[in-house]
Amino acid sequence: MPTKPRSSKSLRVGSVPYLVGRPLDHGLGDEPGISMEYAVPAHLIEKLRAGDLDVALVSSIELFRQPGYRYIPGVAVAGRGQVSSVQVFLRKPMPKVRTLALDPASRTAATLVRVLTHGRRGGALEFVDVPEGEDPRQAGCDAWLRIGDQALLEYFEPGGPKVFNPSRAWAEREGLPFIFATWIVRPGVEIEPHLAAFARARLAGSRRIDQLAAQAASDWKLPLKAVCTYFFDELEYEPQEEMQRSLHAFRDAAAALGLCRGDLAAQPLEAFLAHRP
Repeated sequence: MPTKPRSSKSLRVGSVPYLVGRPLDHGLGDEPGISMEYAVPAHLIEKLRAGDLDVALVSSIELFRQPGYRYIPGVAVAGRGQVSSVQVFLRKPMPKVRTLALDPASRTAATLVRVLTHGRRGGALEFVDVPEGEDPRQAGCDAWLRIGDQALLEYFEPGGPKVFNPSRAWAEREGLPFIFATWIVRPGVEIEPHLAAFARARLAGSRRIDQLAAQAASDWKLPLKAVCTYFFDELEYEPQEEMQRSLHAFRDAAAALGLCRGDLAAQPLEAFLAHRP
Protein backbone atom coordinates (compact mmCIF):
# COMPACT_ATOMS: atom_id res chain seq x y z
CA MET A 1 0.00 0.00 0.00
CA PRO A 2 1.27 3.52 -0.71
CA THR A 3 2.43 5.74 2.11
CA LYS A 4 0.74 9.12 2.29
CA PRO A 5 3.16 12.08 2.49
CA ARG A 6 3.06 13.83 5.84
CA SER A 7 3.69 17.26 7.24
CA SER A 8 6.20 17.69 10.03
CA LYS A 9 3.35 17.84 12.57
CA SER A 10 1.37 14.85 11.34
CA LEU A 11 0.48 12.01 13.67
CA ARG A 12 2.41 9.10 12.18
CA VAL A 13 0.17 6.03 12.14
CA GLY A 14 1.06 2.51 11.05
CA SER A 15 -1.26 -0.35 10.19
CA VAL A 16 -0.98 -3.89 8.87
CA PRO A 17 -1.20 -4.58 5.12
CA TYR A 18 -3.68 -7.40 5.71
CA LEU A 19 -7.40 -7.36 5.00
CA VAL A 20 -8.11 -7.80 8.70
CA GLY A 21 -7.00 -4.23 9.44
CA ARG A 22 -9.31 -2.39 7.05
CA PRO A 23 -12.39 -2.32 9.30
CA LEU A 24 -10.33 -0.36 11.84
CA ASP A 25 -8.32 2.04 9.67
CA HIS A 26 -10.67 2.89 6.79
CA GLY A 27 -10.20 6.51 5.77
CA LEU A 28 -7.79 7.24 8.61
CA GLY A 29 -5.06 8.40 6.24
CA ASP A 30 -7.43 11.01 4.79
CA GLU A 31 -7.99 12.66 8.16
CA PRO A 32 -6.32 16.06 8.66
CA GLY A 33 -3.04 15.81 10.54
CA ILE A 34 -2.62 12.06 10.10
CA SER A 35 -0.19 10.21 7.84
CA MET A 36 -0.42 6.46 7.26
CA GLU A 37 1.98 3.71 6.36
CA TYR A 38 1.58 -0.05 6.17
CA ALA A 39 3.95 -2.81 7.24
CA VAL A 40 3.89 -6.28 8.78
CA PRO A 41 3.57 -6.37 12.58
CA ALA A 42 7.27 -7.05 13.23
CA HIS A 43 8.26 -3.94 11.25
CA LEU A 44 5.59 -1.78 12.86
CA ILE A 45 6.97 -2.66 16.27
CA GLU A 46 10.49 -1.70 15.18
CA LYS A 47 9.24 1.67 13.92
CA LEU A 48 7.19 2.31 17.05
CA ARG A 49 10.17 1.59 19.29
CA ALA A 50 12.46 3.75 17.16
CA GLY A 51 10.05 6.71 17.32
CA ASP A 52 9.38 6.55 13.58
CA LEU A 53 5.68 5.92 14.27
CA ASP A 54 3.45 7.49 16.91
CA VAL A 55 0.62 4.96 16.84
CA ALA A 56 0.34 1.52 15.29
CA LEU A 57 -2.22 -1.24 14.92
CA VAL A 58 0.23 -3.74 16.21
CA SER A 59 0.80 -6.97 18.12
CA SER A 60 -0.81 -6.85 21.55
CA ILE A 61 2.19 -8.48 23.24
CA GLU A 62 4.17 -5.28 22.62
CA LEU A 63 2.17 -3.59 25.41
CA PHE A 64 4.11 -5.76 27.82
CA ARG A 65 7.58 -5.55 26.33
CA GLN A 66 8.26 -1.81 26.63
CA PRO A 67 7.12 0.60 29.37
CA GLY A 68 4.99 3.68 28.81
CA TYR A 69 2.65 2.47 26.09
CA ARG A 70 -1.06 3.26 26.08
CA TYR A 71 -3.73 1.66 23.92
CA ILE A 72 -7.09 2.66 22.45
CA PRO A 73 -9.73 0.60 24.30
CA GLY A 74 -12.79 -1.09 22.88
CA VAL A 75 -11.41 -1.59 19.37
CA ALA A 76 -9.02 -4.36 18.35
CA VAL A 77 -8.40 -7.26 16.02
CA ALA A 78 -9.72 -10.09 18.18
CA GLY A 79 -11.34 -13.48 17.92
CA ARG A 80 -13.62 -15.41 20.26
CA GLY A 81 -12.85 -18.75 18.61
CA GLN A 82 -11.21 -19.70 15.35
CA VAL A 83 -9.59 -16.91 13.34
CA SER A 84 -8.67 -18.30 9.93
CA SER A 85 -5.93 -15.76 9.21
CA VAL A 86 -3.75 -17.08 12.06
CA GLN A 87 -3.03 -20.78 11.67
CA VAL A 88 -0.49 -23.43 12.55
CA PHE A 89 -0.38 -25.73 9.52
CA LEU A 90 0.43 -29.35 10.32
CA ARG A 91 2.40 -32.01 8.50
CA LYS A 92 1.56 -34.49 11.25
CA PRO A 93 -0.93 -34.56 14.14
CA MET A 94 -0.25 -31.85 16.71
CA PRO A 95 0.78 -34.26 19.52
CA LYS A 96 3.51 -35.61 17.21
CA VAL A 97 4.85 -32.22 16.12
CA ARG A 98 8.43 -31.69 17.30
CA THR A 99 9.53 -28.67 15.23
CA LEU A 100 7.49 -25.56 14.38
CA ALA A 101 8.58 -22.72 12.08
CA LEU A 102 7.41 -19.24 13.09
CA ASP A 103 6.18 -16.63 10.62
CA PRO A 104 8.81 -13.85 10.67
CA ALA A 105 6.05 -11.22 10.38
CA SER A 106 4.42 -12.29 13.64
CA ARG A 107 5.00 -11.31 17.25
CA THR A 108 1.73 -11.91 19.13
CA ALA A 109 0.75 -15.13 17.36
CA ALA A 110 4.27 -16.53 17.78
CA THR A 111 4.07 -15.81 21.51
CA LEU A 112 0.58 -17.29 21.75
CA VAL A 113 1.73 -20.55 20.15
CA ARG A 114 4.58 -20.80 22.66
CA VAL A 115 2.15 -20.21 25.53
CA LEU A 116 -0.39 -22.76 24.31
CA THR A 117 2.13 -25.52 23.68
CA HIS A 118 4.13 -25.10 26.89
CA GLY A 119 4.00 -28.22 29.04
CA ARG A 120 2.04 -30.15 26.44
CA ARG A 121 1.91 -33.91 26.26
CA GLY A 122 4.38 -35.26 23.76
CA GLY A 123 7.34 -33.18 24.88
CA ALA A 124 8.68 -29.72 24.26
CA LEU A 125 8.57 -28.14 20.83
CA GLU A 126 11.59 -26.75 19.02
CA PHE A 127 10.66 -23.36 17.55
CA VAL A 128 12.46 -22.23 14.42
CA ASP A 129 12.73 -18.49 13.76
CA VAL A 130 12.51 -18.07 10.00
CA PRO A 131 14.55 -15.19 8.52
CA GLU A 132 12.64 -12.23 7.13
CA GLY A 133 11.44 -12.78 3.59
CA GLU A 134 11.58 -16.57 3.80
CA ASP A 135 8.59 -18.91 3.74
CA PRO A 136 8.05 -20.80 7.02
CA ARG A 137 6.49 -23.62 5.01
CA GLN A 138 9.89 -24.24 3.43
CA ALA A 139 11.76 -24.53 6.74
CA GLY A 140 11.44 -28.31 6.82
CA CYS A 141 9.55 -28.39 10.12
CA ASP A 142 6.66 -30.55 11.24
CA ALA A 143 4.42 -27.47 11.34
CA TRP A 144 4.52 -23.79 10.51
CA LEU A 145 2.79 -20.66 11.79
CA ARG A 146 1.33 -18.32 9.18
CA ILE A 147 -0.52 -15.04 9.70
CA GLY A 148 -2.39 -12.59 7.50
CA ASP A 149 -3.93 -12.92 4.08
CA GLN A 150 -1.55 -15.70 3.05
CA ALA A 151 -2.77 -17.81 5.97
CA LEU A 152 -6.34 -17.38 4.72
CA LEU A 153 -5.37 -18.45 1.22
CA GLU A 154 -3.46 -21.50 2.45
CA TYR A 155 -6.27 -22.49 4.77
CA PHE A 156 -8.86 -22.45 2.00
CA GLU A 157 -6.70 -24.33 -0.51
CA PRO A 158 -8.51 -27.51 -1.56
CA GLY A 159 -6.84 -30.50 0.04
CA GLY A 160 -4.65 -28.31 2.23
CA PRO A 161 -3.03 -29.49 5.46
CA LYS A 162 -4.82 -29.80 8.76
CA VAL A 163 -4.41 -26.95 11.23
CA PHE A 164 -4.10 -26.07 14.88
CA ASN A 165 -5.90 -22.78 15.47
CA PRO A 166 -4.31 -20.73 18.27
CA SER A 167 -7.20 -18.36 18.98
CA ARG A 168 -9.67 -21.22 19.25
CA ALA A 169 -7.33 -22.97 21.69
CA TRP A 170 -7.02 -19.75 23.73
CA ALA A 171 -10.81 -19.32 23.91
CA GLU A 172 -11.24 -22.92 25.04
CA ARG A 173 -8.55 -22.49 27.69
CA GLU A 174 -9.41 -19.03 29.04
CA GLY A 175 -13.04 -18.43 28.07
CA LEU A 176 -12.00 -15.06 26.64
CA PRO A 177 -11.54 -13.55 23.19
CA PHE A 178 -7.93 -13.32 22.08
CA ILE A 179 -6.63 -9.84 21.30
CA PHE A 180 -4.26 -10.11 18.35
CA ALA A 181 -3.68 -6.42 17.73
CA THR A 182 -4.73 -3.05 19.08
CA TRP A 183 -3.87 0.60 18.49
CA ILE A 184 -0.76 1.15 20.61
CA VAL A 185 0.46 4.68 21.32
CA ARG A 186 4.11 5.21 22.11
CA PRO A 187 5.15 7.22 25.19
CA GLY A 188 5.03 11.00 24.93
CA VAL A 189 2.59 11.16 22.01
CA GLU A 190 -0.38 13.52 22.36
CA ILE A 191 -3.02 11.48 20.60
CA GLU A 192 -6.07 12.95 22.34
CA PRO A 193 -6.83 15.53 19.57
CA HIS A 194 -6.99 12.64 17.06
CA LEU A 195 -9.10 10.13 18.97
CA ALA A 196 -12.29 11.12 17.14
CA ALA A 197 -10.57 10.24 13.84
CA PHE A 198 -9.93 6.68 15.07
CA ALA A 199 -13.59 6.39 16.08
CA ARG A 200 -14.68 7.61 12.63
CA ALA A 201 -12.37 5.11 10.94
CA ARG A 202 -13.86 2.24 12.92
CA LEU A 203 -17.43 3.35 12.11
CA ALA A 204 -16.64 3.76 8.41
CA GLY A 205 -14.88 0.40 8.31
CA SER A 206 -17.78 -1.39 9.96
CA ARG A 207 -20.08 -0.12 7.22
CA ARG A 208 -17.81 -1.53 4.49
CA ILE A 209 -17.32 -5.09 5.69
CA ASP A 210 -19.81 -6.51 3.17
CA GLN A 211 -17.93 -4.75 0.39
CA LEU A 212 -14.55 -5.88 1.73
CA ALA A 213 -15.72 -9.48 1.91
CA ALA A 214 -17.11 -9.44 -1.63
CA GLN A 215 -13.94 -7.88 -3.04
CA ALA A 216 -11.69 -10.35 -1.24
CA ALA A 217 -13.75 -13.32 -2.42
CA SER A 218 -13.50 -12.05 -5.99
CA ASP A 219 -9.79 -11.21 -5.88
CA TRP A 220 -8.74 -14.44 -4.20
CA LYS A 221 -11.31 -16.68 -5.89
CA LEU A 222 -12.64 -17.85 -2.54
CA PRO A 223 -16.24 -18.74 -1.66
CA LEU A 224 -18.05 -15.60 -0.52
CA LYS A 225 -19.65 -17.57 2.31
CA ALA A 226 -16.22 -18.49 3.70
CA VAL A 227 -14.99 -14.88 3.62
CA CYS A 228 -18.21 -13.63 5.24
CA THR A 229 -17.83 -16.24 7.97
CA TYR A 230 -14.32 -14.94 8.59
CA PHE A 231 -15.44 -11.32 8.93
CA PHE A 232 -18.78 -11.72 10.67
CA ASP A 233 -18.41 -14.85 12.79
CA GLU A 234 -14.69 -15.23 13.52
CA LEU A 235 -13.41 -11.69 13.96
CA GLU A 236 -14.41 -9.39 16.77
CA TYR A 237 -13.50 -5.71 16.43
CA GLU A 238 -15.12 -4.36 19.60
CA PRO A 239 -14.24 -6.73 22.48
CA GLN A 240 -15.55 -4.29 25.13
CA GLU A 241 -14.95 -5.02 28.82
CA GLU A 242 -13.26 -8.38 28.16
CA MET A 243 -10.40 -6.70 26.31
CA GLN A 244 -8.43 -5.70 29.40
CA ARG A 245 -8.99 -9.07 31.07
CA SER A 246 -7.77 -10.95 28.02
CA LEU A 247 -4.72 -8.72 27.58
CA HIS A 248 -3.67 -9.27 31.18
CA ALA A 249 -4.33 -13.02 31.02
CA PHE A 250 -2.06 -13.19 27.97
CA ARG A 251 0.55 -11.07 29.71
CA ASP A 252 0.56 -13.34 32.75
CA ALA A 253 0.89 -16.50 30.66
CA ALA A 254 3.65 -15.05 28.48
CA ALA A 255 5.54 -13.54 31.42
CA ALA A 256 5.58 -16.92 33.17
CA LEU A 257 7.68 -18.15 30.23
CA GLY A 258 9.90 -15.08 30.13
CA LEU A 259 8.31 -13.83 26.90
CA CYS A 260 7.29 -10.39 28.20
CA ARG A 261 7.33 -8.29 31.36
CA GLY A 262 4.81 -9.24 34.00
CA ASP A 263 5.11 -5.90 35.80
CA LEU A 264 3.62 -3.84 32.96
CA ALA A 265 -0.11 -3.10 32.88
CA ALA A 266 -2.18 -2.34 29.78
CA GLN A 267 -3.03 1.37 30.04
CA PRO A 268 -6.27 2.26 28.19
CA LEU A 269 -6.95 5.72 26.77
CA GLU A 270 -10.37 6.07 28.38
CA ALA A 271 -10.95 9.39 26.61
CA PHE A 272 -11.55 7.43 23.39
CA LEU A 273 -14.79 5.99 24.72
CA ALA A 274 -16.44 9.43 24.59
CA HIS A 275 -15.93 9.50 20.81
CA ARG A 276 -17.56 6.17 20.03
CA PRO A 277 -20.99 6.31 18.42
